[in-house]
Amino acid sequence: MAELLAIYNESAGGADDEARAAALETLRGGADVIEAPVGEKDLDEMLDACPGRDVVVLGGDGTLHVVVATLHRRGELEARTVGLVPLGTGNDFARGLGVPLDPPVAARVVLAGRPQPLDLLVDDEGGVVVNMVHLGIGAEASEEATPLKPVLGRLAYAAGALLAGVRSPGWRLRVTVDGRSLGDGRPVLMAGIGNGVTIGGGTPLAPRARPDDGMADVVVSLTTGPLDRFVYALRLRKGTHPDLRDVVTTRGREVTVEGGPVPVNADGELTGRITRRRWTVKPAAWRMFT
Repeated sequence: MAELLAIYNESAGGADDEARAAALETLRGGADVIEAPVGEKDLDEMLDACPGRDVVVLGGDGTLHVVVATLHRRGELEARTVGLVPLGTGNDFARGLGVPLDPPVAARVVLAGRPQPLDLLVDDEGGVVVNMVHLGIGAEASEEATPLKPVLGRLAYAAGALLAGVRSPGWRLRVTVDGRSLGDGRPVLMAGIGNGVTIGGGTPLAPRARPDDGMADVVVSLTTGPLDRFVYALRLRKGTHPDLRDVVTTRGREVTVEGGPVPVNADGELTGRITRRRWTVKPAAWRMFT
């Protein structure tokens, strides 16, 4: 019988007690399961107490990011296969990879035990990206939305996006992919580096990305007038924005962004503003049950 460590964050947004209980019941039907309702601070303690067990994340992109980052730091990504039961708000990595969004069905995928090697983006500060990192207007919208959440709730991001779209002139960034510079020095509205496909619960920023091909998909939107920004926003929701004249796309193994300072959102979490950062693709760096 498989031995699993089921990790979840009880305080995470999007968590549903009933759905989590149903997934855990399914897992217990085919595996020896130890539950670990932990935060980032005591995750190391649980991993130390359960050596050798594969890990099942019951949560969203944020929880998955923390678990993968911790295993990477501990040098255990190759030793432990990761399972995912999507219980987050957006579940973007699950969507892009085709992991079922129904919790018991996703739990049965874990029990089937078919590991798939996946890539990982690692930056020069030691951070990792499982799904997507984006810089510019989208990250700034998240910044603007943060103080509005207590009042506006789910409408805060839309209000933040409106404020960011009106206020931001873009950023002077140099985006370099495998030594090739993109954008010809024009101001950048948004840059995305995709291991996965979507952000924000289904917006396909990098619609052609695959998390197992050894390459990152890079999308750079060059800042333009209000009408063109509006068209970009509409096309982004449909995944047809790469066809726009002011959107540059390419693929590569090493991506460097310089300039700013520009806000950054990695796997749905704001990580501050940077003036330089380099991301490198690590092919087949970890495994997930799919």
